[in-house]
Amino acid sequence: MIRAQLRPAIALTVLFIIGTGLAYPAVITVLAQLLFPRQANGSLVVRDGKPVGSELIGQQFAGPAYFHPRPSAAGAGYDATASGGTNNGPSDRKLADTLVAGAIAAAIATDGATKGAVPADYATSSASGLDPHISPANAALQVARVARARGVALESVRTLVVQHTAQRQFGLLGEPRVNVLLLNLALDSLLRAP
Repeated sequence: MIRAQLRPAIALTVLFIIGTGLAYPAVITVLAQLLFPRQANGSLVVRDGKPVGSELIGQQFAGPAYFHPRPSAAGAGYDATASGGTNNGPSDRKLADTLVAGAIAAAIATDGATKGAVPADYATSSASGLDPHISPANAALQVARVARARGVALESVRTLVVQHTAQRQFGLLGEPRVNVLLLNLALDSLLRAP
């Protein structure tokens, strides 16, 4: 009785391993490489023949001449192997008193923001901690600092922000957003830092 059931069970297991573990992933990989090669390979951004990042994963930028991304709670910051949020809820005192208050104080000191006018994404991390985008309001808050650090006109930096602002997908999904990596690379290409 057991032998009669064991043979079909083993045969089905091997069949499913081959079908769902080997054949299906191979077909999907080949189709992805043929139809969407850039996206299938991580949407890498390449400069001078070298990958400098991905459009899909944020990275830290320091210094006044660059737009800063939203805070990251992933590892030591933008660590893709430690993706995750802070797990602090909106009623958590640590989130309000330490993390958000510190970010608001930094916005006031660094970018001349006024209390109550700091965009939420300037002071809070995303759920994954890897978000590569900031809001147009966040970018607008940083324009004066970046222009001053690079010694260029405000309008030049504002124009780049507008050019790098992606609108809602299909006109209704998501929010307008600015990819920090692409914007900072454009800054380095067009408006060199001193």
